[in-house]
Amino acid sequence: MANVTDLQAKYSKLAQEYSKLRAQNQVLKKAVVDEQANSNSMKEQLKQRDQSLRKQEQEMDSLSFRNQQLAKRVELLQEELAASEATRGKRGKNKGDSPSQRVLHTQSVFDEDLQKKIEENERLHIQFYEADEQHKRQEAELRTRLAELEKDATEHQAVVDGITSKYGETIERLQSDKARLEVKAHTLERESKECRMRTDECQQQLRRCQSELNRHMKQSSSVIQEKVPFNDTKFSDYNSLNVPSHNRRHQLKSRDVAGQALSFIQDLVAALLNFHSYTEQRVHIYPRDSSIEPISPLNQKFSQYLHENAAYVRPLEDSFLQLYQSITEDTVTVLETVVKLKIFADNFSSYTHFLLRILPYQLKSLEEECEAPLCTAALTLKNQELQCDIKSVTSVFEKLQSYINLLALPSVRQDAMPQTSTSAVFTQLAACLHSLHDAIKEMSKHYNQKGNIEQELPTVTEKLCTTTECLLGSLGSLTISTGKIATFFSNNLDFFTSSGYSQRGSALALSPLQAESMLTNKKKAAAYMNAVKKVRPQSVPYKEALSNRRVLTSSTESREGLAQQVQQSLDKIGRLEQEKEHWLLEAQLGKVRLEKESQRIADLEAQLAAALGQSPSSQTAAAAAASMLAQSSEEAENELKATEKETLCTSLQVGMLCTSPSVEHAGDEESREKLIKTHYMARVGELTTQLQISDSKAVHFHSECRALAKRLTIAEKSRETLSEEVKHANQNVTRLQDELTTTKRSYEDQLSMMSDHLCSMNETLSKQREEIDTLKLGSKGNTKKNKGR
Repeated sequence: MANVTDLQAKYSKLAQEYSKLRAQNQVLKKAVVDEQANSNSMKEQLKQRDQSLRKQEQEMDSLSFRNQQLAKRVELLQEELAASEATRGKRGKNKGDSPSQRVLHTQSVFDEDLQKKIEENERLHIQFYEADEQHKRQEAELRTRLAELEKDATEHQAVVDGITSKYGETIERLQSDKARLEVKAHTLERESKECRMRTDECQQQLRRCQSELNRHMKQSSSVIQEKVPFNDTKFSDYNSLNVPSHNRRHQLKSRDVAGQALSFIQDLVAALLNFHSYTEQRVHIYPRDSSIEPISPLNQKFSQYLHENAAYVRPLEDSFLQLYQSITEDTVTVLETVVKLKIFADNFSSYTHFLLRILPYQLKSLEEECEAPLCTAALTLKNQELQCDIKSVTSVFEKLQSYINLLALPSVRQDAMPQTSTSAVFTQLAACLHSLHDAIKEMSKHYNQKGNIEQELPTVTEKLCTTTECLLGSLGSLTISTGKIATFFSNNLDFFTSSGYSQRGSALALSPLQAESMLTNKKKAAAYMNAVKKVRPQSVPYKEALSNRRVLTSSTESREGLAQQVQQSLDKIGRLEQEKEHWLLEAQLGKVRLEKESQRIADLEAQLAAALGQSPSSQTAAAAAASMLAQSSEEAENELKATEKETLCTSLQVGMLCTSPSVEHAGDEESREKLIKTHYMARVGELTTQLQISDSKAVHFHSECRALAKRLTIAEKSRETLSEEVKHANQNVTRLQDELTTTKRSYEDQLSMMSDHLCSMNETLSKQREEIDTLKLGSKGNTKKNKGR
């Protein structure tokens, strides 16, 4: 509504300015019309003067013509007079005085007439001269007045053009603003209508909510009066026994903040290590190079302390990493429960003590640099400034140590620091971090100036230049890391000062016992929710169950017949499997026996050959051996027949072979058992490989299904976002189309107005040009006539 009032006020101001400009434009139009009327009246007067001038010129022409006629007549009369006098002189000699008197009389008459004509001619000449002078004077006056009027007209036209151009832009701008404001007014009216509708709906919802809340309040108050014996939040002693709820959002934010702080601490540790290492290198190079001459005992002790910097700087990163690892989603992160913060505070205190221990050596080393023979006054000044900077940095680290130790105290002893002073400690720590950044920035600037001065010295070495550049780089990274830490801490100061866990209606701090109880309650709640969220088995609908029952009751006979057929087929398959196993075993046993008999025959043949090859007298022995061989072959055949008639009972479930007692020795039984075991072990291996392949395939398919489900959810989310973007784009397109139509309409109106104005101006210009042309022609004719005269 405030925007609507502001727009209405702007619109009223623009309307007032537009009305003022319109009134000024009307006044200017009236002035232009008056000037045009004056110019028209002057043109009419000029025309009248031209007409009178033309009449006078005609009269002058007629008078000059009559004067010429009179002059010719006088000449004729003079000639006639001369001729008459000549004739009369001749006659006078002959006659007396009477004719001479007659001639004198006539001469006097002519003289009088001529005198009258001369006077009349003189009078006409005077009148003509006076008329000519008056005409010239009037013409000059009219020309000067015409020039003045033309000048005024051009000035008025320039003023009108300037005003039209100036106010035309303002009018166009005002019209465009008016159109835009009209569109905004329409949109605001529409939004106001929607807001009214929404307010009505919200009021209705508020009434409903109030009625429901009143009802719930009555119910809860009645339940509280009936069921609750006392209010435990009313008394602090009772309220301290309550366990607050677990804040997962606070834990995630704490872990995120700790992760960011860990990255900044790692950068700070790296910068401090580089700074101390390059400072140690510089002590060995300047003011004395240790490779050429031994350095002073002070610098030796200082470099020895600087060499131990890693033992004090590295634990800062390690302890803060432990602190970050201790903050998880399943823990409670407050100052009372963060035990690892005490380790970080102890390590920071040890590093601060290290800085205090090396501070006098560092100051004395700078004084030793000032006592060098090539040390200039500017370099001495910079060393003094660096001494002040080092002192300020060390003092800031001492302040940081005290504040960090204060923050670590509640984890050791709960009542060590009150809850109200925690925010003050955090704010002071943020200010101290900013002052640390400023101090290191000043130290970096002074070191940079010192390096520039040292490079101008004649005895500076390349090793010193490179070490100084590395030292400046470490100071730059230290400045950047401290600035990041200061801005990070200032940005998250509200989070640090806010308490994420507290009892209802109490501002007491959270104790470790309450934190442990909170975590146990969280685990119980999570287990309960997992138990509640178990998916129930899907039940069959009632109609489907009825149809299935009808099908089952109608097909009981066919089902029983099919069950009998299945059972018979299973029995038959079992018998066939037993026979198959039996014949496989028989074939294996036959192969073994055949191998044994063939080996036995080979042995007997070898014995026979040996016996035959001994002596010819031992043929009897060979014959005996042959008879024995035949007997043994017969016995082998009898044994094979007996073994074929044995009864074998194989069990597929146990895999043991039961045979009736035979005549063979125990070695055959052991070999048969080994064959059976190898056969079944191979079968079991094949089945296990098949089972593993099927399990791997099932796992693969399960992972693919999960990936496809994730992709489906992502695609659904992207589709929803794209649909929202399309809606917004369509709304923007409609809004732009509305604005385009309004601008088109305003531009068309402006173009029509400008075209009408241009037409009127062209008409006035054409009229003025015609009048100027007529005046030029008239003035040219007058000049030609004056030249002819």
